[in-house]
Amino acid sequence: LLLLAENEEGYKNLMRLSSIGYIEGFYYKPRIDMEILEKHSKGVICSSACLAGEIPRYIIKGQLNEAKQLAGRFSEIFGKERFYLELQDHGIPEQKIVNSALIKMSSELDLPLIASNDAHYVEEGDAYAHEILLCVQTGKVIRDEKRMRFASNEFYLKPAKAMAALFGDYPGAISNTVKISEMTNLSISLGNPVLPHFEVPDGYDLDSFLLRLVQDGARRIYGEIIPPEVKSRIDYEFSVISKMGFSGYFLIVWDFINEARRINIPTGPGRGSAAGSIVSYCLGITSLDPLKYNLLFERFLNPERNEMPDMDLDFCAERREEVIEYVRRKYGDDKVTQIITFNKMMAKAVVKDVARVLEIPYRRANEISQMIKGKTLSESMKMSKELRALEGEEKELLKISFKLEGLVRSAGKHAAGVVISKDSLTDYVPLYVEQKEGGVSSQYEKGSLEQAGLVKMDLLGLKNLTIIDKCLKLIAEQKGSAPDLSEMPLDDGRVFALLQRADTVGVFQLESGGCKIFCGVLRPIHLRTLLPL
Repeated sequence: LLLLAENEEGYKNLMRLSSIGYIEGFYYKPRIDMEILEKHSKGVICSSACLAGEIPRYIIKGQLNEAKQLAGRFSEIFGKERFYLELQDHGIPEQKIVNSALIKMSSELDLPLIASNDAHYVEEGDAYAHEILLCVQTGKVIRDEKRMRFASNEFYLKPAKAMAALFGDYPGAISNTVKISEMTNLSISLGNPVLPHFEVPDGYDLDSFLLRLVQDGARRIYGEIIPPEVKSRIDYEFSVISKMGFSGYFLIVWDFINEARRINIPTGPGRGSAAGSIVSYCLGITSLDPLKYNLLFERFLNPERNEMPDMDLDFCAERREEVIEYVRRKYGDDKVTQIITFNKMMAKAVVKDVARVLEIPYRRANEISQMIKGKTLSESMKMSKELRALEGEEKELLKISFKLEGLVRSAGKHAAGVVISKDSLTDYVPLYVEQKEGGVSSQYEKGSLEQAGLVKMDLLGLKNLTIIDKCLKLIAEQKGSAPDLSEMPLDDGRVFALLQRADTVGVFQLESGGCKIFCGVLRPIHLRTLLPL
């Protein structure tokens, strides 16, 4: 079936329908049955789809009664004004058989027709590039007669005149496309935060509970009498956080950081702009005093920018999944998932992919890719005379690569990103199941999730934390106790003496006032010279 959203309810139902086959059946493509379709049909417009649709398949098999019964069932589910019999003509003989039966069925069942054209590429001249892309995706070469291919070169975005020429005898089928467009009234609200529900103790709301935790943390760090400059900074940050409606966000992060520490999962001291927040410091989310190091809160959260906070959180690489599992238990499996990434065909990679399909020798393909000096093929053409001088098949290689550059090659999973929703994720985003591992992720990448207002967090697994944790445990085994890293001074002369004796090469990163300074070090003995920076 071809399903279209008529309104916001239909949009949510479409996302549910596109996810149910994955989540409930763990199929690699969305699959639904009549019961599920009926349950989620409100606000959805439906048509009978292409030759792969169930009704056209019945017609091709000569099972016309079954096709009519199914069309009648769909009409009952969606209503006559929301179910259409779909005519297509890509020059495929079977479509003429199907169209003839659908036109007759339309008259017999009083169902409206619609004319459509499957568009897998934009322009008619893109057909060959599309064939190359199919070969890239399926690991075939273009001269392989058994490779996957489309039945014609008609799968492009046809203009109105071309469609009128094909279906001129059925003007109602064409005008119905306009009718459907006028029926749709969908406006997706973007940029409005959709925070998960965080339960607070009786007598508190999100703001008052957050403030209590921050004040408790401040007294634990600074003493019972909180210094005036600390209190002033807390009051300022809290006013911004409360006004922007982000108290729940801080509580969510505090909660799973707190849980990780409770079950002895090593966590990092904090990274990025979040270290500029004294609220984060008092909650134990970060371990750096922003006042001591003159770090700016506005780099993290600025009242002039209506943007969701963005925290990168570090956990032991071997136990990161335990944190994610806790978040799932806390908010529900249907509200937590990881985030999809799209691997795109960039300049050098696309040239190599297309060269393989055209069977240009690997060595020559590699030589051509080395001619690419810019970030894009267009930029590289201006920079490289060698690229501009290519001829024959190699010039064709570049022409096709230009068309395919930037397209999605495959989908993957974000290394750290997790999204948490207020209600079921399928109210806001369709879901996807990886074919190899079976893991669930969003079908929206992180930028789109942020636009949709969903809470996105990066829960990173760091091997450094794992190594440090194991070292401390070994020290405890041998010495009876391990040092508290949070209590270790940053100017311990014995540490620098140790580094002076080490014969290593490295790069040190110093941070001050929110700025990063990268210092190349030939020998660690130079540290004393670099530290004053």
